[in-house]
Amino acid sequence: MSCRSDLIRPVLRDCTPSDIAAVTAIYAHAVRHGRASFEVDPPDATEMARRRDAVLTGGFPYLVAEIGGAVVGYAYAGAYRSRPAYAGTVESSVYVTPRLQARGIGGALLAELVDEAAARGFRQMVAVIGDSANAASVRLHARAGFRLVGTLASVGWKHGVWLDTVLMQRPLGDGDRSPPARPPLQKPA
Repeated sequence: MSCRSDLIRPVLRDCTPSDIAAVTAIYAHAVRHGRASFEVDPPDATEMARRRDAVLTGGFPYLVAEIGGAVVGYAYAGAYRSRPAYAGTVESSVYVTPRLQARGIGGALLAELVDEAAARGFRQMVAVIGDSANAASVRLHARAGFRLVGTLASVGWKHGVWLDTVLMQRPLGDGDRSPPARPPLQKPA
């Protein structure tokens, strides 16, 4: 347990449609100024609402962190890949408003996201971290039990530089010790 005095304890809850404007603003800043996302043009609120609906329709968790009634961060898990055999694996995404980064909000969101995904029967969570120089995100995931599984070198071009992606992974629930709780759909023969 950390004894840092600058940690903030946000209220964590499910994301609602009324949160989309704040989520859109947080993500737009990350797209415009950061390297964590490989998008180059920030999506508008309509697109962010569509993405949220797709996450929820797929049975995945989508959370926000709130302080004093204001949304200051969000996290969601989505399908890692679309093929049926990946049904038990999710990919994490965590974003925090810039003025409150490194204050414990991302860690709180990620811990809750891990718990929510495990409770829904998912067995593995993968983090695809944009920019190998993003030490804060690597540390965040390591603290949450993720282990480094690889780096893809120079796979993205953004802000005039080639960027790596760092792959990290952690088991959820039984992990790979038993068949998936969310079995893949089998196509008829």
